[in-house]
Amino acid sequence: MITITAIIRVRAGAADAMLDALAEVADYVRSEEPTTVGFFVSRDLETPCIFTTYERFIDRAAMDLHNSSETVARFFAKATPLLEGPVVLHSCEELIAVARQETNSR
Repeated sequence: MITITAIIRVRAGAADAMLDALAEVADYVRSEEPTTVGFFVSRDLETPCIFTTYERFIDRAAMDLHNSSETVARFFAKATPLLEGPVVLHSCEELIAVARQETNSR
């Protein structure tokens, strides 16, 4: 399994717009990317202008397909003016996973 963790910091007043942009990506992943097995968006409890995404792909080809999609390109076009600093990306090989049934909050 290949994963990406992204840390996204947005400027003050831009959190709702960022959440909407991330939700569009999540909707696309849900309906169009069966090889993306997880797409999670979180917001920092103390600093609501910091978001984290955690993405899980069956392999590198699935990750590349996601990253090269028009939806991801549209996301970055919308997100770039909202950012306060660069998006920090970590692409990794998943070594240990514990999964339980989850609830869908959005």
